[in-house]
Amino acid sequence: MKGTGRRALGVVNRHPLVKVDRRSVAAAVAALDLHASEFPSGCPAGELSVAFLTDDALAALHGRFLGDPSATDVITFGGDGAHSVAGEICVSVDAAVRHARKDAARLSGEITLYLVHGWLHLAGFDDRGAADRRRMRSAESRAMRILSQSGAVLRFKLANARSLR
Repeated sequence: MKGTGRRALGVVNRHPLVKVDRRSVAAAVAALDLHASEFPSGCPAGELSVAFLTDDALAALHGRFLGDPSATDVITFGGDGAHSVAGEICVSVDAAVRHARKDAARLSGEITLYLVHGWLHLAGFDDRGAADRRRMRSAESRAMRILSQSGAVLRFKLANARSLR
């Protein structure tokens, strides 16, 4: 939502090993929305859903909707502006755990990056070609700086750190 920083937000956690601080998710989305004018088209107005999933759940969505049943880190589904739905961002917590090397402090940053990546897809960024990937990485860096400066990095608690090993 261009410049308002306010939108309806649904947060779903379907991962058994983490507890999501929903207020931090809302703060991150609000900060991104507040700075939407710094990105070409900004994330569309309307309700946004964010789901935190296992690899298996995200791979099932990947296969069902994109014809590729492999694991991935984030999938974004565009919404329907006519019904005030911006879209949905589905994040693999398992992928974030692997990339964060099981370090709980790095886990929040990795999951935040996946949320940013999904928000940027909704804002019109793509990462299929080399030039598009460079633009996406640049936009991710800008968005992560915005969140860091706003103190809006996502916070998660591991339900059982031993189970991540």
